[in-house]
Amino acid sequence: MSADLSLGQAPVRTTFGPVLTVKNLSVVYETDHPVPAVKNANFELGRGEILGLAGESGCGKTTLAYAINRLHQPPARIASGEVTFHDRDGQDVDLLELEDEALRRFRWSKLSMVFQGAMNALNPVRTIGNQLDDTLRAHEPSLRKPARQARCAEVLRLVGVDPQRLRSYPHELSGGMRQRVMIAMAMLLEPQVMIMDEPTTALDVVVQRDILREIVRLKEELNFAVIFITHDLPLLLEISDRIAVMLRGEIVELDSAESLYRSASHPYTRKLLASFPSLSGGRGAFIRSGEDSGFGGNYDFEEQP
Repeated sequence: MSADLSLGQAPVRTTFGPVLTVKNLSVVYETDHPVPAVKNANFELGRGEILGLAGESGCGKTTLAYAINRLHQPPARIASGEVTFHDRDGQDVDLLELEDEALRRFRWSKLSMVFQGAMNALNPVRTIGNQLDDTLRAHEPSLRKPARQARCAEVLRLVGVDPQRLRSYPHELSGGMRQRVMIAMAMLLEPQVMIMDEPTTALDVVVQRDILREIVRLKEELNFAVIFITHDLPLLLEISDRIAVMLRGEIVELDSAESLYRSASHPYTRKLLASFPSLSGGRGAFIRSGEDSGFGGNYDFEEQP
């Protein structure tokens, strides 16, 4: 089911029960010459689903994520649209209508975010334990200190970090460990949706693989949904259930990972797929010619775990 989403078109629906629905969401940067950064974005996010969001730098991926979470700052402005959260308890929450205090309570407890460059987002003069504890004290003030400490240790174990690291400062951790701590912080209140904005950027490929395995494993165990943002389409083909491709602020194609890989309908998606070399062919041929004999990766979706 490919989709070239245009003005007024209904969102493409997933076969999963929805946890988040975005309809005709548009974001404008109000400068001397207003810039439309996101144009009529439409999609549903299913429970337990990983939805990949791909596209070139500057296409609006992060702006869309910030708008969903109401984190955008002037001059960014949501010009139109709806963002609806479908809670487990059956309640629908209009995120664009939440007042400040209700929005503060909603963030992290229902929908959390791992920010781009998150490795450097930790406070360098406070221990990991203190920073995790701050989140719990802000959102769960009734929790006593022993319960908070136990929860902090638990989330570190979930992401593969020794709870002894609660006493560590960020500079004492490797880049991969800091990234795992940020993922643990996003999971601390057991949200139903997690937005991850390029969470493995600047990590070496081995650490990247380990973190991706943890994300997929945790998603399966805890049944939260993920919006995974990256410009790395091959990576999304590996981990995503569905992929949305953005170009100049628009979602130009949304489909299952397998269908998008085998029969992409939009020319930009096909160009993205052709932009990484295959494992066959002569060495250097891809660079010299600028073309490839086929899409890279040699994926076999039927054999994916």
